[in-house]
Order: sequence, then C-alpha cells, then structure tokens
Amino acid sequence: MKINKSILLKRVLPVVLGGAIGYAYYYFIGCKSGSCPITSNPYISVIYGASIGIIYALPSSKKKNGKEDEHENN
Repeated sequence: MKINKSILLKRVLPVVLGGAIGYAYYYFIGCKSGSCPITSNPYISVIYGASIGIIYALPSSKKKNGKEDEHENN
C-alpha cells in the first residue's frame, strides 16, 4: 500500500504535534496540585492538544474566484 505523503503532512502531523505540545505544556507549565483540570493530568493535556491539532487539520471551504462571483451576481 502506497502512503500519500501530502495527506500525512496535512492531516496526521498536526494531530501528533498538537499532542506533543499538549504533553510539553503539562510537563513544563502544568500544575501539580490537581486544581487545574487540563494541565494536572498528562492524558487530558495530550488529548486537548491533539484535538486542537485536529481542528487545525480539518479542511476549510475554498473561496471562489472573483470572476465567478461577478457572473453569479449579474
């Protein structure tokens, strides 16, 4: 099976980087007292970071060219 590198870079990499950044945030900044719901648990921090990566990786709607908009308005 051939792996499409552009899909890998556009979809998977932001999720992995988000999870890594979430763990780094827990490790370097997170609170140890347990009063912080996101940063006191490494699993929640990784899930939160990965979900931000998923939001970033979702495709957005493409805008139409200006020429097409002119034809539709007339």
